[in-house]
Order: sequence, then C-alpha cells, then structure tokens
Amino acid sequence: MKIKVQTLDAKASGDIELNDAVFAVEPRADILHRVVTWQLEKRRETARGTRERADVARTGKKFGRQKGGGTARHGDRRAPVFIGGGKAHGARVRDFNPSLNKKIRALGLKMALSSHAKAGSLIVMDNLTVDGAKTKALKGNFEKLGLGKTLVIDGDTVENSFALAAGNLHTINVLPAQGANVYDILKHDTLVLTRAAVEKLEARFNG
Repeated sequence: MKIKVQTLDAKASGDIELNDAVFAVEPRADILHRVVTWQLEKRRETARGTRERADVARTGKKFGRQKGGGTARHGDRRAPVFIGGGKAHGARVRDFNPSLNKKIRALGLKMALSSHAKAGSLIVMDNLTVDGAKTKALKGNFEKLGLGKTLVIDGDTVENSFALAAGNLHTINVLPAQGANVYDILKHDTLVLTRAAVEKLEARFNG
C-alpha cells in the first residue's frame, strides 16, 4: 500500500510504501473488542482486602452474662461493632488481570492500524518539528490539515518541540511507537504516524 507523506505545513513530501501485512488487514469487530476489553481490564486496580470477622484473631468466648450485665448480649469480641473487630462485608481482593494470547494482541493492533488506513484517516508525516515549539503555530497547522481529535505516534521518543506545542491542545494526544495500542488508536478520529513510527511498527511485527 502506497501513501503520500505530508509535512506539518500540509505540503507533499514524497511517498511511502506501507506493509500490507500490518496496514491492510481486514478488521474484525470481535478481535478488536477482545483486545480493548483486555486493555481496560488490565488498567483496573483492586481494593486492598480488609479483615472480616473470621480473619480477626480474637477469642470466641462469650465475655459477659446473657442478662443483667447492662450491655448488649454479645457472643465474642470479633463482632464488627467493637474497635479492632472484623469488618462487616469488607472489601475483597479481585482479579482484574485476564490473560490474552500475544498473537491476538498483535492481530488487534494490526487491525486497528488497518481500520484507519481503510477509512482514509491515516496520515504519514515526514517529521513533527514545530518552530519554537509554539502551540499557536501547531494549532494553525492542524486546522490547515483539517484534523480533529488526533492521535500522533512518533518513533522511539516524541519530538520534543511537538510534545511541548501539543501539551495544551486537548484534541491532540501523542505517543512513542512503543506505546501504540488498540484502545487509543480506535478512540481517535485521525491517526498520524511519522516515518520513524511506521518503521518501528513494521519492525515490531517482523521481529
């Protein structure tokens, strides 16, 4: 698949040949759903488990008379009403780390990239250098390109001037190639890759 390369100034900068094994995979909703669900589940954190009545090391002996003591009729000191007693219906540790086959995860990422390529919302840029790292200049460039909610993926690290300029623009999110993931790619209207990002992503699957 051949696609035109642009600059931030919306000028042509040659062509690039995209690997069909990465950018031309037919998307499947079931695979994408599995990968996105797995990602969101991995983000969840469980509560710290609390000690319930059975977990508290206290005597189970009845500590007072049934009647005539002037207090409630308690059976033991593990009751939740006592300081140090077991908590009633306390938080429990839950497992939010489901497993997903590595091949399925890789296939999902290929499908996410391919879905943007198929929809025509994939843009490849030569580089992301912004003169003076000015937010106003970057905003003007994106308006000229007609881009809305956009995910920008660079090579090993994101170009510093671009990262600084995009910091205050809520419609632009940036990631290094290593951080490319299905959920973030799918929730943005446009995907922008640099030449370096394309090389890294293709090498990631070929390796």
